Amino acid sequence: MFTEEHQDVEYVVEADGAERSFTSFPEALTFAFSVALEESDVTLDVLVYSEEGAEAFGGDDAVDRYREDPDASVFQRYRVRVSDLGRAD
Repeated sequence: MFTEEHQDVEYVVEADGAERSFTSFPEALTFAFSVALEESDVTLDVLVYSEEGAEAFGGDDAVDRYREDPDASVFQRYRVRVSDLGRAD
């Protein structure tokens, strides 16, 4: 889950009004984390365009969710926040 790339799955990172798209979750998450170090709020949206894409993203449960609303603009949304807690002793 989340590691398989599929042509019908897109990951969009948005911060401060700017967006960047990725074809893999690990790349999108890495970018989102690095941006979140500087910005307070970053969203990572998963866009799924087919049942096959839903299956690649999250298996059978994701296919069921896709079937419930195939026209949803965002299949899954994550908020990425990074808080610097300082040094831990």
